[in-house]
Amino acid sequence: MVTFEEAAAVRPAEPHRAAASRRTAAKYAVELIGTFFLVFTVGTAVRSVGSFAPLAIGAVLMVMIYAGGHISGGHYNPAVTLAVLLRHRIALRDAVRYWIAQLVAGLLAAVVARAVVDPAQPAAPPHPALTFHTIAAAFVVELLFTFALCYVMLNVATSRSHPDNSFYGLAIGFTVVAGGFAVGAISGGVFNPAVTIGAAVMGMFAWPTLWVYLAAQLIAGAAAGAVFLALDPDDR
Repeated sequence: MVTFEEAAAVRPAEPHRAAASRRTAAKYAVELIGTFFLVFTVGTAVRSVGSFAPLAIGAVLMVMIYAGGHISGGHYNPAVTLAVLLRHRIALRDAVRYWIAQLVAGLLAAVVARAVVDPAQPAAPPHPALTFHTIAAAFVVELLFTFALCYVMLNVATSRSHPDNSFYGLAIGFTVVAGGFAVGAISGGVFNPAVTIGAAVMGMFAWPTLWVYLAAQLIAGAAAGAVFLALDPDDR
């Protein structure tokens, strides 16, 4: 039989658990919202043949990181979540739920982008013919810039050397801008598995090349996490 004192001791823990549950749910919601707007911006900017598409994509990533970074970390990218997981700043259970939120958001954004962009407008230029050179080139540039994106994110948003800094969103967003302008003509400048899948749904990439992008991006995310730990093993 539970005494009055024992019951009183249990009750205060219940609001605490409820608050913790709300905070956890908020993380997943923030990842879904941020990833949605990122993929939606990619779809609408590129499908509308905007010459400033890389700037729009980098800018929306930057503002979504500033908006939700204090809640979820502002990953919006399964490769970044993988890097953070290997850097021991997120639990595996949370990482899996982040991935689910990000991929669901990417697919939803792809559907909405396809619906709102005028079908009469010319879409993005067709993907280059599938040759060994184009596939290899896409793999290399996606690997390099996804690594750069994850490496920058880990250093500016998770490092103890930059506690509560005010520039991390700008640094991460403009890494995407730089990559988009530098290699957008080679691979499309994706650097994000959620964007890759969303772009394929929108018809912006050939499905046979999907594995090339996903493999490069996930290898890069894992490599960035490993490199961060190797360079600063005490920052865990």
